[in-house]
Amino acid sequence: MVEHLVVFKFNDKITLAKQQEFVAQLLALQEQIPGIVALSAGINATEETERNQGYAIGLRVTFEDQYALRAYGSHPAHQAFVASLDGWVEDVIVVDYAI
Repeated sequence: MVEHLVVFKFNDKITLAKQQEFVAQLLALQEQIPGIVALSAGINATEETERNQGYAIGLRVTFEDQYALRAYGSHPAHQAFVASLDGWVEDVIVVDYAI
């Protein structure tokens, strides 16, 4: 299996409602994309505010294997989510590792 971690930093235009919309879109991906074993996403609630560096949403996806992760990247539902981020995102960090 492969773990896929993503954290999103947004620009100053972002609202809490828009962040919640993004989280809902991310959660819906589990039902739309084959090969996902587990998925969680949420708004950053850390109390370590001096260390969050402005990253507001976290995503964790467990895939069956590396092939499923690769297919996810080009899947139309994922691509639609990526397109919806246009004009909102300042930075994204991605980490993938085998589990």
